[in-house]
Amino acid sequence: MDGVTIRRVSSKKDLVRFIKFPWKIYARNGYWVPPLISDKKKLLDRARNPFYQHADMELFLAEKSGELVGRVGAIVNHLHNSFHGENIGFFGFFESVNDRIVSAAMFDTARDWLRSKGVTAMRGPASPSMNDECGLLIEGFEESPTVMMPYNPPYYADLFEAYGLRKVMDLYAYALYKDRVELGKILRLAEVVRRRQSLQIRSIDMKNFRRDVGIVKEIYNKAWSSNWGFVPLTDEEIDFLADDLKKILDPDFASFAEVNGKDVGFSLALPDINQVLKRIPSGRLFPFGLLKFLLYRTKIDNVRLIITGVIKEYQRRGIDAVLYSEILHRAAAKGIYRGEASWILETNKMMSSGLDAMNAVCSKTYRMYEMSIN
Repeated sequence: MDGVTIRRVSSKKDLVRFIKFPWKIYARNGYWVPPLISDKKKLLDRARNPFYQHADMELFLAEKSGELVGRVGAIVNHLHNSFHGENIGFFGFFESVNDRIVSAAMFDTARDWLRSKGVTAMRGPASPSMNDECGLLIEGFEESPTVMMPYNPPYYADLFEAYGLRKVMDLYAYALYKDRVELGKILRLAEVVRRRQSLQIRSIDMKNFRRDVGIVKEIYNKAWSSNWGFVPLTDEEIDFLADDLKKILDPDFASFAEVNGKDVGFSLALPDINQVLKRIPSGRLFPFGLLKFLLYRTKIDNVRLIITGVIKEYQRRGIDAVLYSEILHRAAAKGIYRGEASWILETNKMMSSGLDAMNAVCSKTYRMYEMSIN
């Protein structure tokens, strides 16, 4: 197509080029956060990442006049389709120069591969799933992404929509600031809820980490089961994710809600390790990146509230508000006065209302797109 060649990633060299291509797109962008190359290799390793036990994926590179100009992945998540009764495929890992011909060629290739797998619609971006980085940033470009959230140039939306992709769902990120959140009022309200519910909050037990990870999986798969795009995590997937998060986890920001000794809710906030990764532009820890990592991780002043959930029979009792308040209180005690709650479905009015009540600011919007490929 007009001098654009699309070819499948078929070697280790291709995979390295695929992983490192974003450095070309964001070379002059001060907001983008370079990922660790080792993390991306692990994510894409079909032998190590248990996601691929129930999903198929193909990765593609786009070249023009001998130059790498884009990349994209096509994914069929069979567990998603089974759980939701859908017949869709996903695209993800999208990066492109500002050229509609290039992006159209990549979308055509992803579409054709997905169609060959028998699916009838293409949704994304999900890299590679809704449990990983997902959504296209459409508002909030003047701020770096928090940990495990994506970033992209503003022109990507034009490339998507020019191809015929249309919005299917927006995802919001809410910012919480020390000078806006009325922490004292929130803590007083949380204390009322605690007394009424005989509610206790406990931190994750690092000495019994595997046990508590199993409890998280049970709560997660119960609390989010009705959410749009949700797919239950397998035992292998949650262990894989937990092993990664354990490296940056602060136990004070991983809390269980107990009612009469029963675990009914869980919240997790992660230190915003992206503040450190921005100082490692090579994406490599060795030889010098590790020193920067160790030095600057103690200077992190932001957290991302990544999960807050309460099992259905205990919802609408204010327990989620107690979990929120506990993280805010503990963060303030550590000198951390900024946070982000992300992502929140645009249809999740209960969560949005709770954040609005805390004077949170909707600071970023991410969009999921879809199109028929019949």
